[in-house]
Amino acid sequence: MLTIALSSLCVAAQIQQPAAKTDKSGSTGVIKGRVVNESGQPLANAIVSARAPNSNYNEIVVTDRDGAFQISELEPSLRYSVVAAMPAYTSPRPQQGVAAPTYRTGDSVSLTLIKGAVITGTVTNAVGEPVVGIRVRVEPVVRDRNGRRLAGDGAAAERQTDDRGVYRFYGLPAGTYVVLAGGISQSYSSSWIDPYETDVPTYANSATRDTATEITVRAGEEVSGVDIRYRFEQGRIISGTVTGASQRGFNIMLSSAGDVAVPWTSSAYQPVDDNFFSFAAVAEGDYDLFAYAYSETREHAVSEVKRIRVRGADVTGIELTTRPLGSVAGRVVLDETKPPECTDKAPASFADMTVGAWHNDNEQAKETPQTLWNLGAPVRPDAQGNFVMRNLAPGEYFFAVRNATKNWYVRSIQFPGTGAKKPIDATRVWTSIKAADQVSGLSITLAHGGASFRGQLALGEGEQVPPRTFVYLAPVERERSDNALNYFGAAVEPDGKMVMNNIPPGRYWMFAETIGEGLPVPLSRLRFPLETEMRAQIRRAAEAGKIELELKPCQDVTDFKLKRDVP
Repeated sequence: MLTIALSSLCVAAQIQQPAAKTDKSGSTGVIKGRVVNESGQPLANAIVSARAPNSNYNEIVVTDRDGAFQISELEPSLRYSVVAAMPAYTSPRPQQGVAAPTYRTGDSVSLTLIKGAVITGTVTNAVGEPVVGIRVRVEPVVRDRNGRRLAGDGAAAERQTDDRGVYRFYGLPAGTYVVLAGGISQSYSSSWIDPYETDVPTYANSATRDTATEITVRAGEEVSGVDIRYRFEQGRIISGTVTGASQRGFNIMLSSAGDVAVPWTSSAYQPVDDNFFSFAAVAEGDYDLFAYAYSETREHAVSEVKRIRVRGADVTGIELTTRPLGSVAGRVVLDETKPPECTDKAPASFADMTVGAWHNDNEQAKETPQTLWNLGAPVRPDAQGNFVMRNLAPGEYFFAVRNATKNWYVRSIQFPGTGAKKPIDATRVWTSIKAADQVSGLSITLAHGGASFRGQLALGEGEQVPPRTFVYLAPVERERSDNALNYFGAAVEPDGKMVMNNIPPGRYWMFAETIGEGLPVPLSRLRFPLETEMRAQIRRAAEAGKIELELKPCQDVTDFKLKRDVP
């Protein structure tokens, strides 16, 4: 545990973002900026794109030799995500718990790219001769908050070996990967006839999926000698048909199954006029299979998940039938009552908000493939505050709103009661969603008076905060202690910076701790319904630390200094 002491009573603003300075010259419709490397040197010919919320269209420009860019003809009423890309470079990983920044026209943005990692090696046959022109893929190893491996989301990159049997991947984000050769290509645009596509993939080093070597790389690092002795093992076929309403087509997902299985996922897209699907190059084992269907309205339908066993023969004749996913409709309500301290503060804007449904990660949820949970993305309310969260897989949910206007806070999240019953507090109980459910009436009330702070943990020269360090706020007043909306947490960045915003006014205890590797992070469950004991533990630890601060309505305090008691 990291113990801290308060050295000055100040509190600061919203989540730290890449530097953005508003252009006061009145140049509406334009976002300017610069792309640099980790040393601050300009990067010429970097590709920069800006995308508005709920849009599939990007405005794209290229930086000049000074790394500068200007994106024009943007809608002034919208906020845009702005990202940069360049061969051999990658973007810094986002800090856990920190939302991606967005920008308005007139902002000046600084974007940093870092040199990516390299993994290289050879593919040879049993007598050491090069295997020429075989596809090699590198896939990220993904783990949940408890350290368990999860099914990956496809290949990070794909290459072919040259005439020496050599492959080389560059521009990889820092992380852990497995490398494999052969099997079905993950590139849908590929038209090349591949003699190895029906083979079971061979992993480095000459391994099957369950014994594959994991390669960990840092930014800018090159790891060589990741060699594969190709096994030329013929794979099995899984095939069948899909039925159900669809206007655009089906996506069929095949994943390894069971707690002892090595996570793996593959997919096959089928157009609407051809409901037959087939997976080749499948190794023997147990798999989960399901289909989901696209529609023009972006509302998806899914089939039940079927368990498939592959043992010594192809598995054919499978039938999958899709049904619609669930949805939750509601409205964001703004309480316009202004405390005296907030008279000069900006009004809330629905364009600056997103509403999301987050599922209960219980044992039952682990039977649902991760792909289905990813379909129910957060949405932005319309001009009247109305919203519909679609494509929710069957399960239990709680709801959260992100609001970029820091002087507003969430007062309540509830469903209307029936008859004489009181409204249902959706922060206290999970909301159950079944297939095809259309739940309505969710009301999220935001109130004026949110406080915010930016803090700094005192560090020695050259010292960094340990990874997985988090800071929490817990309410002092006992009458607020059972309200999940009064608990806040944030990751402490390596340089000691910490930020929280949209905090209800009141008295709080502050508490910071460092979580060991492999241990669950309370931050991810801080607002979960029924986690009353976990919040009580944080409140007791915060009270014992005796660091108390009082936040007034709309208070925007900066330079919040924290000093560690022990070196």
